[in-house]
Amino acid sequence: MKKKSVKVDEDSCIGCTLCTQICPGVFEMMDDGKAKAVHPDGNGESEEKIERAIESCPVSCISFVEKQA
Repeated sequence: MKKKSVKVDEDSCIGCTLCTQICPGVFEMMDDGKAKAVHPDGNGESEEKIERAIESCPVSCISFVEKQA
């Protein structure tokens, strides 16, 4: 069984904070000014809301990745 997980390419992140505004339960800004998926399994956020955060990223550095459950 495969499950989706959220990943942020922190090297590409420009720190715009849109993802943290849309899904604060999944993303947080780190001390270096970059976003991180601190709850990559969704933390109760809907897949649609996470997709909205992914689509809002101006540098497309957020993605869903499949992982083995």
